[in-house]
Amino acid sequence: MIITKEKPLQEILGFLKPYKKVLVVGCDGCVQPPRSLRESERMASLIELARSSSGQPIQISATTVSRQCCAEGLQNQLNVEGYEALLSMACGVGVQVLNSVFPSIPTFPAQNTVFLGYEVKREGEMFENCRACGECMLGETGGICPVTRCAKGLMNGPCGGCVEGKCEVPAEIRNWKGEVVQTLKNDCAWYLIYQRLKELNRLDLFRKLRLPKNWGIAGYPRRM
Repeated sequence: MIITKEKPLQEILGFLKPYKKVLVVGCDGCVQPPRSLRESERMASLIELARSSSGQPIQISATTVSRQCCAEGLQNQLNVEGYEALLSMACGVGVQVLNSVFPSIPTFPAQNTVFLGYEVKREGEMFENCRACGECMLGETGGICPVTRCAKGLMNGPCGGCVEGKCEVPAEIRNWKGEVVQTLKNDCAWYLIYQRLKELNRLDLFRKLRLPKNWGIAGYPRRM
């Protein structure tokens, strides 16, 4: 899933300040937490209230589409006639596709795109576990990605900073302002990989020599 974090309302209001008729566009696709119709309507209500309170009324509506990253789908599902600006609830890809499909109308982001990862609902947290590096090595590491989960991106086992299975580099949890609210100890990725491969009786994979990562494959922007 693509994990996003909502932008501060004041930043969004700054984007929309020159416009009086705005459409908030949700996405039913892979964005987490969900940014669909309900979230789009909530965002529209917040903007409308803030603008009314400051004496700058706005006409704002909300809708959603199945996937903002599908140009053909946007053309069929979205009617933007009469709107001066669009506010995307999707990831950065959705913002850019909206801009390309409707070039005469500016599209602004309501989210900060953070990482590719998964959700643990019982803990209410999102975890990064893929860097989309273009050279997947999960088949050799027991399904645990060292590129993402090792703070140093090491390719051939742990560094000297692994103590009792924990990494010396702390994990920082930040609020919407970017302030550190909690510091945790991450598991050492290579410790987890070793334990997993040992469990599978495949420590031969752990001993394999891996060359430095070829980041040329992940050169931006990519095309396939």
